[in-house]
Amino acid sequence: MTTSATSPAARRPADPRRDLGAALRRWAGAGAGTGIVRVLDRHGFGSVESGQLVAATTTGEVAGELYLGALDDAAHPLAVQAASGTAAVREAHVAETPALAAGLACAGGATLHAHPLAAAAAAALGEALEAGRPAALLAVVDGGAALVLTGPGLEREHGDLGPATAAAAEQARALLRRGATATEQIEVDGVRVLVDVLVPVPSVLVVGEGALGAALHAQAGLLGWTARTVTTLPDARSAVADFTDADVLVLLDHDPGFDEVLREGLAHGRGFLGALGSRRTQAARRERLLAAGVTEADLEQVHGPVGLDLGARTPAETAVSIVAQVVALRAGRSASALAASTGRIGG
Repeated sequence: MTTSATSPAARRPADPRRDLGAALRRWAGAGAGTGIVRVLDRHGFGSVESGQLVAATTTGEVAGELYLGALDDAAHPLAVQAASGTAAVREAHVAETPALAAGLACAGGATLHAHPLAAAAAAALGEALEAGRPAALLAVVDGGAALVLTGPGLEREHGDLGPATAAAAEQARALLRRGATATEQIEVDGVRVLVDVLVPVPSVLVVGEGALGAALHAQAGLLGWTARTVTTLPDARSAVADFTDADVLVLLDHDPGFDEVLREGLAHGRGFLGALGSRRTQAARRERLLAAGVTEADLEQVHGPVGLDLGARTPAETAVSIVAQVVALRAGRSASALAASTGRIGG
């Protein structure tokens, strides 16, 4: 087992949403007022991701971005203004040259919605984003009322939208069941509400080399997830220490030294921990972990052998079984055949 210094491969890819969460949590803890700007409507720009927002304080600190930064000139002062308690709707336009320079497909225009966000709601949203957990941000378009939903099923409410709260929250929870970040306008009893459901994208950490590692990278790419491979204990420990709830460890290396990565992952209590190996390998690993002080309850959080029982024979099929288990656990499903279930199909 190699123990070289931490390599660039071990470092977590840039995650703007996580950085935004950290800023929101920090500002709320310091008692700073927070303003939010989101895109209410748009035309042009080509394909853009949902769930984008800019946040700012009254002192001008800013986090997040809209459309690769192309709308920042309009969004930043609007967010600062919203931090002082003023909600507003403004039009913004980006010409072809700056749009292309930012990486967008073409010019466009956007209707920006700015609103304040109370400290408790900002703290809850920031904590969820930083930890890689689902969250939703809802705001009344024609006013400043805002609501943040957190928890695995968005069951926890922070703030309110007045009479529209219950119905709007239920619609946000329904959007969450799609399993992807979404931005939508909804109408509840004549009240327009802008909803952003923010679903973290899993990042797969493969520890060890081989054909299965390459197959996991390919499968992650198909799902829109990120993936990276490390081969040394320091790299693996560094990466797992930085895990969020959305992250996935797949331990391919059977070297007993890598038991430490599983122990540290259990201690952090974040992410999906999976380990490859035969039943004999799993039994030996289990005995070593128990001898090292890991409890039986903790071991239930280690998925080994990792993957669903699909009868996988090839690396590609095994990769499918592993990501399928992750998807099922994230959705709270048993991963049984759809024909044998009576619940909602598709989340």
